[in-house]
Amino acid sequence: MKKTDPIELELFRHLLVSIAEEMGAVLRKTSFSANIKERRDYSCAVYDADGETVAMGDHMPVHLGAMPLSVQHATQAFDLQPGDVAILNDPFRGGTHLPDITAVSGVFLKKGNRKPAFYVANRAHHADVGGMSPGSMPLAREIYQEGIRIPPVLLVRQGRMDRELLDLILANVRTPVEREGDLLAQIMAIKRGEQRLLELTAKYGLPTLRRNMAALKDYSERMIRSAIRRLPAGTYRAEDYLDNDGITERPVKIAATVTIHADRATIDFTGSDPQVEGSVNANYAVAVSASTYVFRCLVHEDIPYTSGVMRPLEVIAPSGLVVSAQAPAAMAAGNVETSQRITDVILAALAKAAPALIPAASSGTMNNLTFGGRDRERGCAFAYYETIAGGMGASAVSDGASATHTHMTNSWNTPVEAFEHLYPLRIRSYRIRSGSGGGGKHRGGDGIVREYEFLTRADVTILSDRRERGPYGLLGGKPGARGRNSLEHGRTTTSIPGKARFEVEPGDVLRIESPGGGGYGKPA
Repeated sequence: MKKTDPIELELFRHLLVSIAEEMGAVLRKTSFSANIKERRDYSCAVYDADGETVAMGDHMPVHLGAMPLSVQHATQAFDLQPGDVAILNDPFRGGTHLPDITAVSGVFLKKGNRKPAFYVANRAHHADVGGMSPGSMPLAREIYQEGIRIPPVLLVRQGRMDRELLDLILANVRTPVEREGDLLAQIMAIKRGEQRLLELTAKYGLPTLRRNMAALKDYSERMIRSAIRRLPAGTYRAEDYLDNDGITERPVKIAATVTIHADRATIDFTGSDPQVEGSVNANYAVAVSASTYVFRCLVHEDIPYTSGVMRPLEVIAPSGLVVSAQAPAAMAAGNVETSQRITDVILAALAKAAPALIPAASSGTMNNLTFGGRDRERGCAFAYYETIAGGMGASAVSDGASATHTHMTNSWNTPVEAFEHLYPLRIRSYRIRSGSGGGGKHRGGDGIVREYEFLTRADVTILSDRRERGPYGLLGGKPGARGRNSLEHGRTTTSIPGKARFEVEPGDVLRIESPGGGGYGKPA
C-alpha cells in the first residue's frame, strides 16, 4: 500500500467530516420539528464499504457511538440497491430507543455495481412515535408501551417511497405531519451525503479515497492506544446509581471494572444490576457508545472519530443487565439517563488511575421533558420533547461550565421565541441556578431553572435523575446540588418525583431545576 502523506490525510479527514456536517445541515434545515430544527437532536456519519465509521459530524455522542450497529443490522437485513433507504428504531435490532429513527443507505459509484462503495446514515430523535404518553418517553414496563417498533425496513426502494409503509408509521403517531416532514428530511440528508461522496470519488479516485479512509481509522487507533499507554496499568473499579427505574423506588446500580494493560483497556460491567421493570434499561450499543466516548476524551488532540477508536477497547456486558437489556424490556430512558450514568462510572474508575486527567461528575441527567395535548387555537395535536442542560463537573485546571449539555448529549436548547411560537405554553423563567455547583478548589458549574406555564391541558412526563444524590466531587470537592421538579397549581406547589407522569391544567407552572456539577479538590 502506498505510504500515506500526513497532509493528504488531514485533507481527507476534513473532506469526509464536512460531508457528515453538511448532511446534518440539510437535515436540520429541512426538518419540521423543533427537536431537530432548534435542538439539533440528530447525528450523521459516513461509513466505508465494510460498514466501519470513517467520519462523524459534531453531533450527539450517544447516537454516533451506537449507530454502526444500526448500519450492521440494515446491511444484514437487506442487500441494499441504488436508491434504497432502510430505516429502523428497534433497540434489539440496532436501535437505541424508539424515538431515535435511523436511516441507512448505500452509495454506488456505477450502475450495475452490486456492492456499495460506502454507506451513509443519520439518526434523528422524533418528538413522538406513539406509545402510551405524548413524546414517547413514558413510564413504561415493556417496550410495546413506548411506541411503534420498527425493525430494519425499506422506506425507499430504488428511489421510490413505500407509501403504504409510511402510512402505517404515520397512523401510529400523534403528529403525523411533523413525523413525515422529519423522515423526508432524513432522506434528503442521505441524498446529500451520497452526492458529496460521488463528487469526492470522481475528483480523487476510489483507490485514493479508500487508502485515506483506512489510514484515518489506523491513525485514530494509534492515538487512543497512546492515550491508554499513558495510564498506569492496573484494575480500577467504581459504581454509581440511578435514583430508581421510574416504577419501583429501588436505586439501580451501574458498576464498571476498567483494566488497563499496555495499550488496551477492558471495560467490564459485570456487577451492574439486572435489567429492571422500568424504562432505564440500555442495550449493549449504548454501553459501547459511552465507553468509546470516555476514552476518546482522554486524547487531548482533535483526532478523527472513526471505528479505529474502538479497536483497543473491549466492552464486557453479560446479557440481561441494565446496560445490556433484552426484549421486551422498556428502553426509553436507557439511551438518555443510563448512558450518562455509565459515563460517570467509567470516569470515576479512571479517576483512581489518573485523577489529574478526570473531572468531577457533571449533572448526570438529560432532564427529559415530554408533553402533549391539543392546541385549541391551531386545532391540532401537539407533542414536544426536550432535554435540559445542567452543570459541568470541575477539573484539576478549571471550574466547571454552567448551564451546558455534557457528555452523551450535545443538543441545544429550544429558544424561548421559537418555543412560544410553536406550542401553547409560555416560558415563565429561564435562568442559571446560582450556587448549585459543588464547592472545591475548583467549583462545579451551576445548573438551570426552567419554568413552563401551560396555556392548555397537557399530559406531561419527566424522566430525570440525580434527584436523590448529587453528582460526585473529586479529591475533596463537594457534590453538586441535586435536581428538583415541582408543579405550581394555583397557590399550591407540589414536589414532583424525578420520574413521573401527570396531567396539567391551564395556568399550571412546571419548574425544572437541574443539578450542578461536582467540585474538584478541597476548598481553599
